[in-house]
Amino acid sequence: MADWIQRIRDVPDFPKPGIVFKDIMPMLADPAANAAAIEALAAPWRETPIDAVMAIEARGFLLGAPLARELGVGLVPVRKPGKLPGRVIEQRYALEYGEDALQVQADALPPGSRVLLVDDVLATGGTLAAARGLAEALQAEVVGAAVLLEIAFLGGRSRWNGGAPLRAAWVP
Repeated sequence: MADWIQRIRDVPDFPKPGIVFKDIMPMLADPAANAAAIEALAAPWRETPIDAVMAIEARGFLLGAPLARELGVGLVPVRKPGKLPGRVIEQRYALEYGEDALQVQADALPPGSRVLLVDDVLATGGTLAAARGLAEALQAEVVGAAVLLEIAFLGGRSRWNGGAPLRAAWVP
């Protein structure tokens, strides 16, 4: 098992009873583990032409910014409502424990841009599907998605359809 994986801890009953939260903060606090995790995220995409990383709030930002730098591309933040200036596009989605929405600036990317979606955890797949909807609304080409870890028993991968690869650096 890679050292960075050992730095991720389970937090039971957070944010609600019955949920086991995957806390990546100890991994991020360790420079070597953080670098190894970013390398694990970047490796499958090094030969793929990409124009931008679309990183999903909030923990996706912590991975998306260094991943974009590692791949030599720009970063487009996908944020919760009310956090971005200017005209935005919104996509609502269901969480495993509620409902939420994501937004992106309407002029974040030129049409035809090739984007890689990035988030920390793939659980039920709603967040990633919403981000994909936003990318498509921007007329971007989604070349794939990268997540740090996938909680496979929640079935989120089944919501990822359309041919673009989905790569998880770790599936516990």
